[in-house]
Amino acid sequence: VAIKGLGGFHIACLATDDDVVLKLRKRKNRPQKPFAIMALNLETLKRLVYVDERAKEILSSPTKPIVLLPKKENSPVSKWVSPGLKHEGVFLPYTALHYLILSDIRDKFAIMTSGNPHGKPMCIDEECAFRYLSQFVDYFLLHNREIVNRVDDSVVRFTDGELVLIRRGRGYAPKWFHLPFKLRRPVIAFGAELQTAGAVAFNDKVIVTQYIGDIDDYDVLEDLDKYLKFFIRTYNIDVSSAYLVIDKHPYYTSRKLAEIYSKKYGSELIEVQHHYSHLLSAAVSRKLGVEEDFIGIAIDSVGFGDDGNIWGGEVFHLNYEGYRRIGHLQYHPLPGGDITIRYPARMLISILNSFMSEEEVTEFARRKGLSKYLRHGMSEVKAVLKQVKRTRVMTSSIGRVLDSISALLSICWVRTYEGEPAIKLEEASYGGRLIDCVETKLMVHDDNYIVSTARLFETLLENLDRDVKDLAYTSLYVLGYALGDMVKHYVKGLGVNTVLISGGAAVNTVIVRGVKEALGEVDIYVKLPKDIPPNDGGVALGQVAATYRFNAL
Repeated sequence: VAIKGLGGFHIACLATDDDVVLKLRKRKNRPQKPFAIMALNLETLKRLVYVDERAKEILSSPTKPIVLLPKKENSPVSKWVSPGLKHEGVFLPYTALHYLILSDIRDKFAIMTSGNPHGKPMCIDEECAFRYLSQFVDYFLLHNREIVNRVDDSVVRFTDGELVLIRRGRGYAPKWFHLPFKLRRPVIAFGAELQTAGAVAFNDKVIVTQYIGDIDDYDVLEDLDKYLKFFIRTYNIDVSSAYLVIDKHPYYTSRKLAEIYSKKYGSELIEVQHHYSHLLSAAVSRKLGVEEDFIGIAIDSVGFGDDGNIWGGEVFHLNYEGYRRIGHLQYHPLPGGDITIRYPARMLISILNSFMSEEEVTEFARRKGLSKYLRHGMSEVKAVLKQVKRTRVMTSSIGRVLDSISALLSICWVRTYEGEPAIKLEEASYGGRLIDCVETKLMVHDDNYIVSTARLFETLLENLDRDVKDLAYTSLYVLGYALGDMVKHYVKGLGVNTVLISGGAAVNTVIVRGVKEALGEVDIYVKLPKDIPPNDGGVALGQVAATYRFNAL
């Protein structure tokens, strides 16, 4: 059933019937990505997931977000609601209509997922719903109130005990953030590419839009344009005098939108490096001042680096004036673009080839059965090895490392939704224990610290007979510990005692725990972003803050 709600349409169905859930997956072409469950009340939720006092408080708060909580072993929910995961996304009703529906259905809970085709914005009117959702649903439940602004449900989780936003929508947006300085000219920030949000800023105020989505789709890009213009009108921003801030990546769609604004209004375009934006977003959210220096660990999937490579495992010494990259995860060749992200075995081959010969990699691929998880079998293994030799694009992304570990441990071979291999790797790690002989290695090259991820894979291969959950836990922990250890070496005698962690992988409990435990040995405080997602949904806030150097009063 498609249900018209508060900020858009939901699609609802029974969560206990395998056939119904699988039918929804087939209709939506959504093979693995988890669905959220709305339950009538806390008593009902406690049949499905473990709810502690902090979770109870968040679930019952006026914001009513979706909260990721551990599943109960005897939960009646179909395993196809969140396949391969040990956590369920759950929330409580936030309109009278929801209460009425859930009171009348058999289970008192149901799948309640966004009403949109893959990659498109959620429908907010009947025309969109009848056009796009008819292929997914059997019935429509409508009301006569107009939805003016599209707002997705917010999603939160607990990362090593801290509440972290994953998607900032209903209940959390829009909301002011205050800069630790005043702007000379207004700023319009266009965010990144995936899970994006924009921002409009003036004086010391920044208003970040609600979650917009992946703007490589034209309809989603139009949404970003719509909501930026809404705030520009609302706060009477003179676009011609504003700085337009964009990500440094030359091919992001957000850049194209900003260029249209620039051409129309004659506004000045400013590029900001992706990971610097991530870390400044965390700094603003944590109310760090302009007089402070701090260390930032930026861990994610993709960010265009200053050297033209793809960054994503970075450590910066920074403030609002600028940054210096002090270290990173080891570079590996990136054999292809999106295809390598979809099929993690390709990146695994690249990493293995950093310490194994082509013949050894080919033999390992044959024994491991990698060919089953590549579209062209063993011939693709050989093709990837050739690509590794001739590609000029290198990556230090922790996202690609996590994908490769997930493939190596046979946890996830094909990525069907964003972050899937890394998410399933973390899920597989719960209950795991540290294996002492699995390790990384900290190296120094040209005054930069480098974490050898090749060494991690070497030692993983030597221990593949161990329990998967132990291997998963150890891999994540030692990556986090290595980044923390790098910081520990760098800050000796500097007097810096604050470390920020941001980026999409900053929600990973085990990685964050590794960083904290490395730095706890020297009494350095580790902070995650607050009230803003560490993923690309928070980039626009950091982009605004990056104008301090030339735009502060």
